[in-house]
Amino acid sequence: MNNLILSFNVVAPLCLIMALGYFLKYIKMFDENTLDVMNNVAFKVFLPILLFYNIYTTDLGNVVNPKLMVFACLSVIILFVILILFIPVIEKDDSRRGVMIQGIFRSNFVLFGIPVATSIVGEGNVGTTALLIGVVVPTFNVLAVICLETFRGGKITLKKIAHGIIINPLIIGAFLGLMSLILNIKLPIFLETSIKDIAKIATPLSLILLGASFSFSNIKKYLKETLIVVLGKLILVPLVFLSIAYYIGFRNIALLSLMAMFAAPTAISSFQMAKQMDGDYDLAGQIVVFTSAFSIITVFGWIFILKQLSLI
Repeated sequence: MNNLILSFNVVAPLCLIMALGYFLKYIKMFDENTLDVMNNVAFKVFLPILLFYNIYTTDLGNVVNPKLMVFACLSVIILFVILILFIPVIEKDDSRRGVMIQGIFRSNFVLFGIPVATSIVGEGNVGTTALLIGVVVPTFNVLAVICLETFRGGKITLKKIAHGIIINPLIIGAFLGLMSLILNIKLPIFLETSIKDIAKIATPLSLILLGASFSFSNIKKYLKETLIVVLGKLILVPLVFLSIAYYIGFRNIALLSLMAMFAAPTAISSFQMAKQMDGDYDLAGQIVVFTSAFSIITVFGWIFILKQLSLI
């Protein structure tokens, strides 16, 4: 019963905050233009600062886990290869193929990983999760560019991929945090306090915006594709890769971080990227909405199972 209550207490706040966002849009306090602007600000300012702060305040000696980082990146790459071979077999429309592939392998790790880990292990103990985000997010972005360019028929170049990585705000935030940690750079108290306060805004604001972005149009049009991605993203992928992680020996914060990475819904930025790279962005939006909505149930389930088995 304690694990059931704990799992509920982790997921319920995420659900309520997203519900608030949906309600604010319902009563017309948000419009599409406002959401676009605020999502842009959250992605380029608040989330990178959150990532920077979590890495900056980490005890590097206790959280660096090369085995975990290698496993996480290899898992994402292997999953990507499987999907790029399998999805074209069941989907004939190129504009949907790339969107479905990134919908399954690319998770909203930043937004879900840190709050879920913080709820379970406490604030100040999520350095492992933050560092893993810093490694996995570039992997997500490289593979997203490759799959969307592949099915757009575009030419994939190292220059294009490198540019996408270098200008990614989340990667910049993670890099600056890691550099300050490695070089033992200490910020002035007034600046550190300001960054800490801004970081506190990032998660609730992003969850509100995610809830406000929910739209249940085009359900019938994309029913098959959405169903495949939701089942793959939220159930099949976590089941397979968390089982492998268990047998390899990952436990506690390492396994919790992997759970957040694999079981989190599809990244919000996948919608913007699909729109910019000629993917079916309506399908991308549906995938973000439905993986986010159903993840409230599935993330609860994964946390409960892992707690019941005393693995986290």
